[in-house]
Amino acid sequence: MTVEGEAEGTRSVDPPGGPAQPALVLVATPIGNLGDLSPRAMAALRDADAVLCEDSRVTGGLLARQGIAATMIPLHDHNEAAQAPRLVERMKAGERFALVSDAGTPLVSDPGFRLVRAAIEAGIAVSAVPGPNAAVMALALSGLPPHPFLFLGFLPARAGPRAADLARLRGVERAGLSATLVFFEAPHRLGEALAAMAEAFGADRPAAVARELTKRFEEVRRGTLADLAAHYATAEARGEICIIVGPAPEEAVGEDELDARLRAALAAGLSLRDAAASVAAATGLRKREVYARALELAGDGQG
Repeated sequence: MTVEGEAEGTRSVDPPGGPAQPALVLVATPIGNLGDLSPRAMAALRDADAVLCEDSRVTGGLLARQGIAATMIPLHDHNEAAQAPRLVERMKAGERFALVSDAGTPLVSDPGFRLVRAAIEAGIAVSAVPGPNAAVMALALSGLPPHPFLFLGFLPARAGPRAADLARLRGVERAGLSATLVFFEAPHRLGEALAAMAEAFGADRPAAVARELTKRFEEVRRGTLADLAAHYATAEARGEICIIVGPAPEEAVGEDELDARLRAALAAGLSLRDAAASVAAATGLRKREVYARALELAGDGQG
């Protein structure tokens, strides 16, 4: 096991006549339980010329425990833009890379998207070895509707931008979005994030908090946003956190509510026709009637 700059490892060769392997393989790694590293994942890591990783200390430990000797190249938010063109050129020259994050499925709130996009644009074959994903596991364990769902990653750390993001999201819900919402959150911000969600989405909105998934102290706590906010206002939360929020409840739509939904849809950038279609689908009202009201709002300068 080496970091680039040390001796290069050897690479396996495709059997004669066999299909060429992708130049870039995204490899999902365990989110806690090391037993979740699949045989295909281990083979992809062994066969790569180098493993692209967020933190060589984290990935190096994983590789060492599996007896895998591999060259590692750091790829993270601070160097990805500069590294991507160089790595693409190396792929064009015949090198093969495995891309991992510190835990879970690469690119999901982790680096790698710029490299994958650059490789695709260069006509390079990209594949993936599926595996652990905290957001999907938390969704499945939450007891909340599993589809449709919307993964939103981390909210802003500061209270003002976080409240603004949640208000915009609530506006999109008022315009017709009905989906279970999945967030990541840091342990020390969990209580305040849940309180902000209760304020934006409503105290009675069903939700769940999942933490330490696949680990010894795995926990999924379910309740309303108000209940969860009250619990984690004082209870210490450790480990990686997922927050799952159930879909917005259906609401009786009066004239004021219809106007609010239309304004929110228009403010989100939808055209008059698309805003009317979205709001009509969400409310069950006739599309023609909703579109007529959208034209009135636009004519009054309220769109």
